[in-house]
Amino acid sequence: MFGRILLPTDGTDSMDAVVQTAADIADLRGADVHVLYVIDDRAFLTLHDEMKTDVLAELEGEGEAATDRAATRLREAGIEVTTAIREGDPADQILAYAETIDADLITMGTRSGDYTNNLMGSVSQKVVARSTTPVLTTNLTTEE
Repeated sequence: MFGRILLPTDGTDSMDAVVQTAADIADLRGADVHVLYVIDDRAFLTLHDEMKTDVLAELEGEGEAATDRAATRLREAGIEVTTAIREGDPADQILAYAETIDADLITMGTRSGDYTNNLMGSVSQKVVARSTTPVLTTNLTTEE
């Protein structure tokens, strides 16, 4: 059980706790981890093609940085890692990717608080509600 773990990331510093959780589980279970970044392209549907291409290219760069950061930490812990970037609705893409790789566990962050801090949380809520794969969430809310 838990031989293949999916770790969706948004690239924020607070994701370090989720990466550590995934590393701990993977180490205990001898699992590999797939790190996924989803570019939410729904907001760019009305942009003209050239501008949309530029924005998506910039977001893809952010995705590469986010997945590389998590992958580096996992590899330093001796975990086998695969990275991927997808475009679309984040919850839909996370669920589709989990199915594609036959994930045994999805581990992701969630936030509570006001609307501006709850964007990742809403994705997590959708994934938890719709996933046939077990989902482990880590609260990323920090007290200030």
